Amino acid sequence: MRTGQRTARSIVITCVLACAFLAATAVPARADITAFLGLTPTPERHTLRGFSGGVGLIIVAFEFEYANITEDDVELLPGLKTYAGNVLVQTPVDILGTQFYGTIGAQGYQENLGAFEETYFGTNIGGGAKIKLVGPLRVRLDYRVFKLQGEPLHDVYQRFYVGANLKF
Repeated sequence: MRTGQRTARSIVITCVLACAFLAATAVPARADITAFLGLTPTPERHTLRGFSGGVGLIIVAFEFEYANITEDDVELLPGLKTYAGNVLVQTPVDILGTQFYGTIGAQGYQENLGAFEETYFGTNIGGGAKIKLVGPLRVRLDYRVFKLQGEPLHDVYQRFYVGANLKF
């Protein structure tokens, strides 16, 4: 066999072995879904509900979320619907059964109160924890601050929620 053929064969064998090693040690993506209820103090305390679904690797995860802060006509509290895409940076392993995370994202929103309606974009930042209960069931605690662009009635919303989280 010629030197060039040996070199090509060695490169092919090395690439095949490297691919086999990577496939054998690759960490599969993990996913989870959350249904949540919460409160916002903006402008006064009222309720919200929503759901999210995400997929992640070891440290970085991506999530889509829908949340609805209900409008209260009696107390004149605006409603806010958000449709967010978020990036999470999370602890790679549970610490005492808890996975902590920080998140940042962007969302479309619709704020309304009576005849007033504003639809535009915004950003959010926050963090939280996913606490293992039993099997794949976890409780999720989350705090976010939303900065709304455009001309909303309230350009900053805060939110805290508790949710049932299913990891699969």
